[in-house]
Amino acid sequence: MAAVGLLLAGCNPGGEGVRSEGSASSTPAPKGPVSSTPSPTSTAGYKKVDAVQLLKDDPKVGAFVKKSLYKPCAADEYPVEVTYASLTGGTSPDVIVNVMTCADSVGIGSYVYRKRSGAQGGYDNVYTNEQPSVSAAVNKGELEVSEQTYDTGDKVCCPSGEDVMPYHWKGGRFVEHDGYHTDYSKTTVDGDTPDDGTGSEG
Repeated sequence: MAAVGLLLAGCNPGGEGVRSEGSASSTPAPKGPVSSTPSPTSTAGYKKVDAVQLLKDDPKVGAFVKKSLYKPCAADEYPVEVTYASLTGGTSPDVIVNVMTCADSVGIGSYVYRKRSGAQGGYDNVYTNEQPSVSAAVNKGELEVSEQTYDTGDKVCCPSGEDVMPYHWKGGRFVEHDGYHTDYSKTTVDGDTPDDGTGSEG
């Protein structure tokens, strides 16, 4: 839990054929290699879900994440972002949920829920990741999970890099493939250009 306070949230959902909602801002997901995916399902008729209640009722969601949902950050705004997209080839769009901290928007949990078939309805949790700085997104019809990485001495604002793990749905579960790591450039410090050694003055 202490590590969470030293991290920032990763990229948020973006991509094609996606419905996204929530209080958090969105940025495009990193582009990575992809492979074959289920036939897309239109999100035009998606049914909005109560993501906060879905998380609270889910035994797979950790106690720390549930604690962050005891009350809204402000007014009725919870630190939850929800995206509707076809990832598993079901008859209804899947629900991708990212949970963040109120103070720093640090990603503390990412989940995918698949609509249960049959008259009973409801959703099944088919993916859970509660590593600090995690964020799940949709990239070209696939699930894409990112985690920012920090080296010793890194400031909260400035991670050293990012791990990105694409997943495709196969055999009733998500299978990771072609993950990659990016090291961020550190050519500036606190927004200033490093001294080039010339000693020139304005």
